[in-house]
Amino acid sequence: MGDGPVMSMNRLLLPCLLLLLCVGCGGSEPAETEPASATPAAEPAAPPVRWAIAIHGGALSVVRPDLEQQDYRAALETALRTGTVILERGGTSLDAVEQVIRVLEDDAKFNAGKGAVFTSAGTNELDASIMDGRTLACGAVTGVTTVKNPISLARRVMEDSRHVFFAGQGAEAFARQQGLRIVDPRYFFTQDRWEALQKQLQQDGAEPVAAGDKQGTVGCVALDRHGNLAAGTSTGGLTNKRFGRIGDSPVIGAGTYASNRSCAISGTGKGEEFIRNAVAHDIAALMEYKQLTLQRAAEEVVLRKLRPGDGGVIGVARDGSIAMVFNTQGMFRGAADSTGRLEVLIGKD
Repeated sequence: MGDGPVMSMNRLLLPCLLLLLCVGCGGSEPAETEPASATPAAEPAAPPVRWAIAIHGGALSVVRPDLEQQDYRAALETALRTGTVILERGGTSLDAVEQVIRVLEDDAKFNAGKGAVFTSAGTNELDASIMDGRTLACGAVTGVTTVKNPISLARRVMEDSRHVFFAGQGAEAFARQQGLRIVDPRYFFTQDRWEALQKQLQQDGAEPVAAGDKQGTVGCVALDRHGNLAAGTSTGGLTNKRFGRIGDSPVIGAGTYASNRSCAISGTGKGEEFIRNAVAHDIAALMEYKQLTLQRAAEEVVLRKLRPGDGGVIGVARDGSIAMVFNTQGMFRGAADSTGRLEVLIGKD
């Protein structure tokens, strides 16, 4: 016999009752769920560096912990802020480099422009160079004696002539042709530099020396908001240097170099060693050909290729990273960028 109507209905109701019982039991306690992932949330990415700048005021053989350091820190910060204002407002790296170095050339505390050291003949002979990383255009001058700001003359050579390097009387003539400010050579005189020369002359057979334990060559490197790099360097050279001596500061590839493919570099120290080792270009080449970071490339050249005490460099890479590497006891230096970084340093700190 077939099932009756009651039996058929029971068969239909039983699964429903079981389902309701399961739902009711589940309502008393929440069902277990998979544990949340233990992976921490990713940290927010650092803001990109839109512009960056670094400066130097010379390598130091001795770092003295005296109050005078505050004067140099203030001078470096003034120059650094000059560049940051230009870059923050969208100005070019070339403008920042030139204007920063002009500030340092006008400050007698540094061996560039006003306050330059004396040659063995008792004169001031100034050198400078500048380079555009976008085009590899560059300009340099050496043996200048009447141009108030040699870095501006170097830029005019780069932009308003078909040449790269002018020397002595030719550089002076070009400066006058360009309408740059010409001063009496006595403008560059400072008493402490003169006394340093006399001390050297009194030492029979004394070799030319760097500016001393607290003053030296100046330089600036910068990356602007347009992604372009620039570098510049200016100096009075060595105390008691011989006639016609040229150091690394006006030599492109030695004391100054800039390329948008890699970095911008300015050096300070023993110029002859920087020339022999093509320091500025060597750092850029290590970045371009071996894909080293700016910091690693600078350390490779300054700390491993140069001898201890030879000097140091500042650099800015195309990604906005900054390096300030030296093998002396200290280096007047400073750095700033669009993320808010702004620092001035002297010793190995």
